[in-house]
Amino acid sequence: MKILSNRVQKIKPSATLSITAKANELKAKGIPIIPMGSGEPDFDTPQNIKQAAIKAIGDGKTKYTAVDGTNDLKNAIIDKFKNNNNLQYSSSQVMVSSGGKQVFYNLCQAILDDEDEVIIPSPYWVSYPDMVILAGAKPVFVKTELEQNFKITAKQLENSITDKTKLVVINSPSNPTGVIYSKDELKSLASVLKNYPKIFVISDDIYEYIRWNNEDFSNIAMVDNDLKDRTIILNGVSKAYAMTGWRIGYCAGNEDIIKSMKKIQGQSTSNPCSIAQEAALEALSADQSIIKTMVTEFKKRHDFIVDSLNTIDGIECPISQGAFYSFPRVKGLIQRLGFKDDLELSAYCLEKLNIALVPGTAFGAQNYIRLSFATSMENIEKTIDKFSSI
Repeated sequence: MKILSNRVQKIKPSATLSITAKANELKAKGIPIIPMGSGEPDFDTPQNIKQAAIKAIGDGKTKYTAVDGTNDLKNAIIDKFKNNNNLQYSSSQVMVSSGGKQVFYNLCQAILDDEDEVIIPSPYWVSYPDMVILAGAKPVFVKTELEQNFKITAKQLENSITDKTKLVVINSPSNPTGVIYSKDELKSLASVLKNYPKIFVISDDIYEYIRWNNEDFSNIAMVDNDLKDRTIILNGVSKAYAMTGWRIGYCAGNEDIIKSMKKIQGQSTSNPCSIAQEAALEALSADQSIIKTMVTEFKKRHDFIVDSLNTIDGIECPISQGAFYSFPRVKGLIQRLGFKDDLELSAYCLEKLNIALVPGTAFGAQNYIRLSFATSMENIEKTIDKFSSI
């Protein structure tokens, strides 16, 4: 008897969560594992944010909120977009969800039909394709390599568009590569998309504040106002404020689309956690210096890991511009050690070197690995020592 739906059998478990789970299993057996796989800042949530949550509990803010978030939090998000991105939105164009992942999921469910196509540059965040598939649509991958800084070109975008294309995904700063699209690069992509008025864009800006390039942050709606009404901007508090477990993401965009996403959320999770919303309000409204402190440390770790990995035979580690990942090409190392691919190398790293990392194949890029430096310098140094010994 068939038990599972065709839908669920088409998707695969999150590779990053699977690696973390496997590492936790080994740790439970007493094996010390170096955590280089998880995209979770090792910093604690700032004290003022935690206190805001505690106060919310004391004040009895423990009831349902509006499905799309509290008015206070939505107003703070509107102010954020206005002050930091020069983008104007009304309350009906903004909504809050249980993490950035739910924003993407809601969008796919709201606008995609069977056979619609979604253009996803590769390497990509592991959950994009499966959420597209869950909506009955088809992910269309556009391959990029280290030599082009892992960024899709206007020509590649143009060549990937068909009459079935409904959505284009842009993630900058990127997970897993850490690269950032410049204003000129975004304008180039925008010049293509303006010729296709039925195509929407999701701009995943979750790592907006974690960057060390010399250019101010931009997304495609900021560089070309003609695309603003066709762009849904995804963001959240998880990465910038070390609030991964609080599960608050948010988005802004076309009012009709946001209303449809609200309907999806209303029939699935309903409102995000009321206490976490109060914490997110504090995060967005209070002093922002904690971000600079974390970014300074991430940049220090980045520089060390890039310089160190590039001294190891068989590893090519590019410079990142943001997020907290390095995405080295390890084809030479795979060949030198006699492995078949990055999957075998990653299994070896976990089982023999006790390093938890994610194979590039999980992100649609063979012969690469993703190393997260959202962990301590001590862990990074141990990782480099182990790689240097093989």
